[in-house]
Amino acid sequence: MKLIKNGTVMTMGPQGTLQADILIDNGKILRVAAQIEQPQAQIIDAQGLLVLPGLVDAHSHIGGFDTINGNQDLNEMVSPLTPQLSAYDAIDPQSPLFQAALETGITASGIVPGSANVICGLGCVVKSAGKDLASRTLRHPFALKAAVGGNPKGVYGPRNQSPMTRMAIAETIREYFRSVQDYRRQKEQAHGDPQKMPKQDPGLEHGELVLDKKIPLKIHVYQHDMLTCIELAREFDIRITLDHALGASDFLDEIAAEKDRLAVIYGPIGAQKSANELHLVDIGCLKELDERGVLCAIMTDGPARKPWMILAQAGEAVRFGCDPQRALRMITINAARILGCEDRIGSIEEGKDADLVLFDRHPLISTAARTRMTMIDGEIVYCR
Repeated sequence: MKLIKNGTVMTMGPQGTLQADILIDNGKILRVAAQIEQPQAQIIDAQGLLVLPGLVDAHSHIGGFDTINGNQDLNEMVSPLTPQLSAYDAIDPQSPLFQAALETGITASGIVPGSANVICGLGCVVKSAGKDLASRTLRHPFALKAAVGGNPKGVYGPRNQSPMTRMAIAETIREYFRSVQDYRRQKEQAHGDPQKMPKQDPGLEHGELVLDKKIPLKIHVYQHDMLTCIELAREFDIRITLDHALGASDFLDEIAAEKDRLAVIYGPIGAQKSANELHLVDIGCLKELDERGVLCAIMTDGPARKPWMILAQAGEAVRFGCDPQRALRMITINAARILGCEDRIGSIEEGKDADLVLFDRHPLISTAARTRMTMIDGEIVYCR
């Protein structure tokens, strides 16, 4: 049992920000209240510190992309359609990238396949520390990953293989979901008769999860390709997330009009300028989208960007007018909702997992802010 005392608790939940203590037992938040006394508890003095829920990265590849030897175990670049695959099978739970995440305060990440293919495979939500990968996994699957635009074009175009255009990418997605619909129809018409059932196809069954709205289609997308993705979401009546979403400021009305079926996961941003679809860095659009009721989060795309970039990007959103509290939600409770894990992480509330991070300053306002402690399931997994 642990007791965090004297901190400024930014709950990201209904209680808002308050001066309070947090009592932790068996990996869960037991109480959040002022002046809790529990003689047998280990005391953690948070005087002068901010206590936040553990940060949540809504789009990452850590544990599956090796920054040392270049291995890309999350990118199966042999077919435009690999929906049968799962990121879970590629994750190295001992990857040092998880330790780097802990040092920033990231306690959970939505880990997905890379974006080489049009339909890439399933993603899972994994905590940054714990006993083993199975116990660290919060949700599997949480999304079916897809990609449009430059990435699949860049893989298959040089091979003179379809899809080498945006037209073909959109049609590949349509053909896939039509196949999923046909597969479902065949199963329904079989009425449970094994002799009439179609041969089991895991890739099509993963697509059924999307059609049933159990998970969203998580789409790597930039610029005007977002309009294509919105049209596809309407056509098949599915939920989507627009991941990366650089250039969203050009399509605020179209995105906001579909806020009940989509979310935006923005980033990562960098200093580069180019003539391709990455050229418009417009993180200020998050303020406008948030005010219009669009569920927004910020990603690292790790290891494409270091974990601390989740704070730098949220700080940039603040610099471009976003309220600091709203920006913090984009890397805590908003991200948890997008990942379908808001019942366990993303806010400091009684009954939720004791995944917490202590900062010495507001991490989106002060560049001098440092992570002082990170906890997962009530255990101290990083201490500066």
